[in-house]
Amino acid sequence: MRSLLTGVSAAGLAAALTLGSAVLFGRPSAAPAAAGPAGAPGSGIAGLQQRLRDQPHDADGWASLGGAYVEQARLTSDPTHYPKADDVLHHSLREAPGNDGALAGLGALAAARHDFHGALRYADRAIEANPYGQRAAAVRVDALVELGRYDDALATARRADSVRPGIPIFTRLAYVRELRGEVREARRVLGLARASATGPDDLAYIAVQLGELAWNDGDLASAGREYAEALRLSPGSMPALDGRARVRAAQGDVKGALTDRAEIVRRLPLPQYLTEYGELLESAGRRDEANRQYAVALAWARIAKANGVDADLETALFESDHGDPKAALRAARAEYQRRCPGADVRQCSVHAADALAWALHVNGKDAQALRYARQATATGYRRPQFLRHLDVIEKSARHDQGGKP
Repeated sequence: MRSLLTGVSAAGLAAALTLGSAVLFGRPSAAPAAAGPAGAPGSGIAGLQQRLRDQPHDADGWASLGGAYVEQARLTSDPTHYPKADDVLHHSLREAPGNDGALAGLGALAAARHDFHGALRYADRAIEANPYGQRAAAVRVDALVELGRYDDALATARRADSVRPGIPIFTRLAYVRELRGEVREARRVLGLARASATGPDDLAYIAVQLGELAWNDGDLASAGREYAEALRLSPGSMPALDGRARVRAAQGDVKGALTDRAEIVRRLPLPQYLTEYGELLESAGRRDEANRQYAVALAWARIAKANGVDADLETALFESDHGDPKAALRAARAEYQRRCPGADVRQCSVHAADALAWALHVNGKDAQALRYARQATATGYRRPQFLRHLDVIEKSARHDQGGKP
């Protein structure tokens, strides 16, 4: 399974990702957490547990504890919190059937486990129970994004913005705009979000998103400034440190990038970060050290799978670049089928299309790969990895046909 999570050996998704709502794929799906049930997660897990010992029939308390476990998994990269979250969220539903806090929490949990169809079902039920629930709306946007339903995601984000605007919705709205190729509008929305934000963590998150927009545009100077601003506001921000590492590497500061990458994996050893660190070590000729990073990522993947995480997308990307091409293709096809079930190519995850294109390429099937590589870039989303894959596949396909390499 996540043979793994190189989320960014090819793609960090988003998001991004995006334990958090959608587990670190391309990008945000891990925007600042939308508001949860009353009393949550700020009380902390220990505080919530004590509260529930005193009030064992408190449905909101059980829902808050479930949300806190999902958040703890995101913060610590420890997927063993997921079964705990599942248990207590269902306990909340037994205490108060149909309560929107537990349903939204189960949606966030499903997204964290990469069950985006399940996340969408739970989000819809939560919104039906409480049309004003910001957390459920955020989960719904995330699920639709990961399923490639970008028009529906935009409609949901706009509706949520009209009902209960806030940073979690603003940042998701901007990301959907970017996925649709509407970069100027994405930047405008993030500018409005920055003007309305007050807390340093929210401001730091917005700076990271603006940095990502600049990074995807190839504007390293602007990206570097935004990541630096995010780190000034929130020195512990992993996405900001990750962004700075990428900018440093792109500018030739390999020593600085390695320092950042080492700090990232020390504090948050997610497979995505481990793989990026490994790739940078390889580029510096330190293959043995790189292999150790990949081994830790694979170990984490096995633990994640045992705790209900499904990540064929990341598996496909990792195996394509660092493992078994045939395993990569099996995983990529399975993920594409889940995220692109219909004939309408406009409703297909660009991340799934890119992963399938790259897996086909490394298996020597460039004529087939070209279709999916073009699909991955058809929305106007300018992720550098997607464009690089398309360029390599186009050149290889021409070479296969006897044209110029």
